[in-house]
Amino acid sequence: MSEKLRQIATRLRGLREIEDISAEELAASFGIPLDLYQQYESGEADIPVSFLYDVAERFGVELTAILTGENPRLKMFCHVKSGEGLDVERRKEYRYQNLAYNFSNKHAEVFMVTVPKAEEGAQVAANVHPGQEFNYLLEGRLLLVIGGKEVIMEPGDSIYFDSNYPHGMQALDGKSAKFLAVIMH
Repeated sequence: MSEKLRQIATRLRGLREIEDISAEELAASFGIPLDLYQQYESGEADIPVSFLYDVAERFGVELTAILTGENPRLKMFCHVKSGEGLDVERRKEYRYQNLAYNFSNKHAEVFMVTVPKAEEGAQVAANVHPGQEFNYLLEGRLLLVIGGKEVIMEPGDSIYFDSNYPHGMQALDGKSAKFLAVIMH
């Protein structure tokens, strides 16, 4: 388990304990099995950012506070230099950098997402989360599957979709792909 994941898991447990809610009750409120919730809270399983969004909303805290242990402070603007976004362990299939992590009271999360080249025969791993999502492809080619429909994206292509539908991405042509993702909640 990585140190970052362990810290996020500790903050997750802390939020639950501060509110004096049992693990069973919280797992049920999120509609997930108790054993999965316990794996999140112990740091034994990757915690999807979509789940952390739900936790942040449930407990009235900023997502950044759960990810870093610090509340975002900026209110006018948040300038992030190239390559210096906050690395987020969201899904092991992709690399996420939060590009607005220090802006307070955001209405959207903005990520630079890198999808590594796909291994031979790899399946597209799907996820769902509340809200809507906008993706703009910067580099490479990408297969995007939304609700069972396949879309091939090339640099400069964009897509806006309801992220309540299962969706996932896979880099094509034996190369990685990079896109800007804006997730509105």
